[in-house]
Parts: sequence; structure tokens; C-alpha cells
Amino acid sequence: MADPIITDLNKLRNIGIVAHIDAGKTTCTERILYYTGVTHKIGEVHDGETVMDYMVQERERGITITSAATTCFWRDCRINIIDTPGHVDFTIEVERSLRVLDGACVLFDAVAGVQPQSETVWRQANRYGVPRICFMNKMDRVGANYDKSVESIIEKLNGKPVMFNYPIGAEDKFIGVVDLIEEKALIWDLEAAKGDEYRLAEIPADLKDKCATLREKLIDAVAEEDEALLNKFLDGVAVTPAEVRSAARKACIKGKIHPVFAGSAFKNKGVQPLLDAVLAYLPSPLDKPPVKGVNPSNEEELMERKATNEEPFAALAFKILTDPFVGQLTFFRVYSGQLSAGSYVLNARQGKKERIGRLLQMHANKQIEIKQVKAGDIAAAVGLKFSRTGDSLCDEDHPISLESMHFPEPVISIAIEPKSKADQEKLGFSLGKLAIEDPSFRLKVDPETNQTIISGMGELHLEIIVDRLLREFKVEANIGKPQVAYKETITKKVEQEGKYIKQTGGRGQYGHCWLTLEPQPPGTGYIFENNTTGGSIPREFIPAIDKGVKEALENGINAGYPVVDIKVGVFDGSYHDVDSSEIAFKIAASMAFKDGCKKAGPMILEPIMKTEVCVPENYMGDVIGDLNSRRGKIMQMEPQGSIQVIQAEVPLAEMFGYATQLRSLSQGRATYTMEFGHYEPVPINIANEIIAKVSGGK
Repeated sequence: MADPIITDLNKLRNIGIVAHIDAGKTTCTERILYYTGVTHKIGEVHDGETVMDYMVQERERGITITSAATTCFWRDCRINIIDTPGHVDFTIEVERSLRVLDGACVLFDAVAGVQPQSETVWRQANRYGVPRICFMNKMDRVGANYDKSVESIIEKLNGKPVMFNYPIGAEDKFIGVVDLIEEKALIWDLEAAKGDEYRLAEIPADLKDKCATLREKLIDAVAEEDEALLNKFLDGVAVTPAEVRSAARKACIKGKIHPVFAGSAFKNKGVQPLLDAVLAYLPSPLDKPPVKGVNPSNEEELMERKATNEEPFAALAFKILTDPFVGQLTFFRVYSGQLSAGSYVLNARQGKKERIGRLLQMHANKQIEIKQVKAGDIAAAVGLKFSRTGDSLCDEDHPISLESMHFPEPVISIAIEPKSKADQEKLGFSLGKLAIEDPSFRLKVDPETNQTIISGMGELHLEIIVDRLLREFKVEANIGKPQVAYKETITKKVEQEGKYIKQTGGRGQYGHCWLTLEPQPPGTGYIFENNTTGGSIPREFIPAIDKGVKEALENGINAGYPVVDIKVGVFDGSYHDVDSSEIAFKIAASMAFKDGCKKAGPMILEPIMKTEVCVPENYMGDVIGDLNSRRGKIMQMEPQGSIQVIQAEVPLAEMFGYATQLRSLSQGRATYTMEFGHYEPVPINIANEIIAKVSGGK
């Protein structure tokens, strides 16, 4: 059956399902597809039969690795959904999905409440100003506590949760929810049923007072956005459900509230009210302000595009995927205008024309060919040769460059080499393809050892890359021991002279500069300033000094790791009318930088991981002892039923092989998650070991 054509943009929703790992995102998406009639069988993660987790690696591990897009219809509205991974190693998938979506459903485990990766996805949603609704999933689990979990959104995320429904019962007695706006109970009676049917009933007597109080709180929270409703409420006049919903929609879209719903996706309860909430409270493309960008040929000139088909075409490529049958697929979100298959677009960042060969609507890994895309659509194109993640695609006659997205820095590296001569060429080609797909995966050749080094967000990330090489690209490879992405910095301010003079038979080389090197706060990166006066160095040589410093930054100070958080200023120098050249000043700057850094109290920085370990109480002592032996700092311990949740900060260098060790310490009952926190100085004894290892290896 052909999909109904949605011409009214008010009836379109582009949403993402985001959460901590194992909160039930894919399970929830499978229910949505079933209730909206897209699938006729509910796929389960533990059976490896879900529609959205279609990769072999996803089905084997029972986790989502790559974000998958699909489309469904509910109450005459079209919903484009992107199901995202929860594991921190694949955080780029969440980042690029949230960049192009209008709204998000954030899932929480009703037992654990806010977990570490919940904080990461919440921050990502804040960065792009994405309105969101919350779903307290797993209300059927032992230890489920709706009130406490909602409270954790305020405490840990600084969110503004407002309960829109309230669970009836919990754990094995969870049978339904109370709709606080309609003041009705929704009961799912049959345990064996697939949740298609539920009945409306009166609110249970023991919940009536509680629900009346919560309804007042709800109206109070949304009334600020609607003056007529506020006046009615203050005068004690009854307000209609439609009036409350209208005010709630405005408040949610502005980010003033985050509506919260309860349910259990696995037990097929509470998913339909969540779908209704997506339509009622999350924005359509028309509710979002016009998308802003700049003129590619003049970045000072700000531009915008409204969400209509009449405006010039503007879209953002947010994901690249290599398909074994059709080649490279470029996923993009259309912000304005329309586009037909076979037409040309301009890649604004690269200034190149691209031909759209075919247009596809994606349903996970299944493709439906379409002839045209319009404002608000999410689709995939075949035939784009130059486009990469974050590139703007636009009308050739009306160019616009849209804001790209934030790509996280990799924290772990391994050396990789082909097993045979036959694999050598295939390895470079295959790694190049994977690097185009995933901007958080980096690839470089070490100029000294000639080794190919691949870098990523964690052990699992690189494990999946190597697995994909073997299965998809049929390349056999050996991998080295993981290496930590250390950085170097300085601790005190110095001034340093750099002079490069070379006399040969003909024209010589002359470059001379004085630099100041100053440490900067963590996360600043590199800053360059020209503080010269009186023409001591001609202006045309200043960029060469900057370039010389930048190249020296990459080669490190003592251990060869990139130098960060440093401000370099050039304040004096001299030149020769004939012999001075860009190359001479570049070499002089590089010499000054290297010599100056050695005097400026250099130190090595290492990545520190925010780690959360969930462990049964009787194994807690062993787990804490092990974390301490890994130079870990215990930040917080919190009981959740019979489980203790340990929050710690541990150097990444000490966390290799932790999964195996934790399993043996707890007989397989403890779990952990880890995400990058910040960089911190390495203790002197370990820094000396790192330097000795590097210089010994040269």
C-alpha cells in the first residue's frame, strides 16, 4: 500500500528516540512501528529480530550501533523517526540526528532514572534547542519508581519535567496509566495481548487525590504560556482538555516544560499515549523558526530559509552510509524548497555541483524509491560524490551554508595492518569508506613508523570497525594494542627567540621572531596573536609564523603528542630585504616554539573517563578496590534497591580490559558504562614512563 501523501506540514513530525544504553529505545520503536501498522510482528532485541537494529553486529550484541531512520503514520499525521544508539562510543550518531530533528523522545529506565548517557543526550538536545518529551520506560521492572525517576530529571539534568500521566501500579502490578488532562484511566488488561487494545476507566479511588494535585500542577506549569487559560485557572473556572493541551504545546516547543509519560514498551503498555503526545506537543517544521545560515561567498552575510516549498532549496547532509548494492547513500534533511530526482544541487561548503541520481525514503535498511522531496522531509540520495556529514546542499542560484555539527574528538587509537599483500590495497580503500561514514572515526599514517593508526571513541567502537572490515569489506587485518590519545601542554608563561639564518652561494634564508607562550584554561585549544609593532616583521610573514607554530604543535614537546590549551603571540623580530621568506619565518617560529615549550613547564595530559558501575552490594568492596588500583577517584555511591551505583573518574589508560575484569569480580552480575569526561595531568612517574617509551621506540 502506498504511503498517504502529507501536504500539510502541520501534520509532519521529525523526531528522534534517544536515551542511555539499554533504556529500551529500539524496543519502543518496534512497538511504534507495530501500532502504526508498518510492521505486523513485534521484533524483540533479545531475539535479534528487530527492524531497526539490522546490522549483524547489532543483532549479535543486542545493542544499537548506527542510527536508523523510518517513517510511520498515526492519526493522519506522518512521523519520521530516527532510532539512535545509547552507547557512548556511538555518540556521533545521536549528535548528527539531533542536529536535523525537530523534537525528541527521551527514554529513561524507571528504576535507574537519569543515567550517565542520559546526561550526554540531554546536553546534545540542549545544544541544538530540541524540544523533548520524556517516557519513563520499564515501569514493570522490580524497583520501578516513577516519582523518584522524574525527580532525578530536575536534580541531574536541570530539566523541567511535568507529569502528563501517572502509572497505575508498578513492577508486576503495573496495569495502565492515568491521563491527567482527560482525567481518565487507560487500562491494558490482557497480559498476553500485544497492547493494541486498552480500555478507558475511572481513576482508581486510591489515586484520585494524588492525580487531582498533579493535574493542578500541570495546569499551573503550562498556564504561563496562555493568558486566557491563566485567568480562568486563577478565577477557579474549569478549563477544557483542549485548552490545556494547546498551552502545553506552546510551553513544550519553547522548552519551558518537558512532558513526562509512563509505560513499559516491552510489556506493550503506554506506547499509544506516547504517540499521541508526539503529535500533540512536539513541533512540526512550521513551529520551528526559519533555519539560519550564511552566504558561502561572504560569511558575514546572514541568511534564513522558511519551511515552505516555495523558498529556494536548502538541506543538510547529516549521515553517509555505504550500501553494498547502491553505493554511497547520503541522508539529508530538507529545510526549504523541493527537489526532484535527476536534478543538480550545490554543495555550499565545497563549492561543487552534485547530481542527485535517485531519491530514497528509508525504512531502516529497506529503501523505497521516491520522485521528489519537499520541505520538512528526511530522505537519502544516491549519486553524491563529494558530500560529507555536515555539508549544506542548496539551490545553485541561491546558495546558503547552514550550521554544521559538533564532532567529538577520538580518545583511543590502535595500529592496524593487513594480514596479506592482497589485503593491503583493500584495507586503505575500506578504512577510507568507513571514515567518510563516521566523523568520530579518524585515520592517519604515522610518518615515523609508517603504521596505519585508527582512532575512535572507545574499545567497542574500534572493535566494530574491525568486525565490519572483515564482514562487509572482506579485509583481514591484525590490530595492535590500544593507544591512549594523550595531549601535551605547558604550565608557565615564557618568551623565546627563534632565528633561522642560512647562507648559500646565492640568495640565503633569514627569519627571526620572538614569541610569547602562555598556558590557557582546559578546552581552549590553540590561540595565535600578532602583537608586533612598527613593522619589525612585515605583515605577509605573520601567517607563515602561525603555520610554523601549528606544525610544531602536532609534533609535541617531550612525547610527540599534540600540544593543546596554549596561546602563542609574536611580538618582535627582524627581517632581511632580500633573504627573508615565508619558509624561513616558518622554520624560525617552529624552532622558537619547540625551545620555548621545553622551558615552560611541559606536562602530559590524559583522558579521564566518567565511569558508572552498577554492582550488587556483596561485590561492592572488590569493585571499589579494583577501581582504586586503576587510579580511579570514587565521586559518589548511591543505592538503587539491592544494587549500588558507583560514579567514578578513571584514566582511560587504566580501563583497557575492564569489562572482563568486572565480570570475573562480580560473577557476571555487574555492568558499567564509560564516557569521556576531561583531560587531566598525568602523574610524574607515569609521564616519565610514557616519555621513556616514546624515546625508546624511536
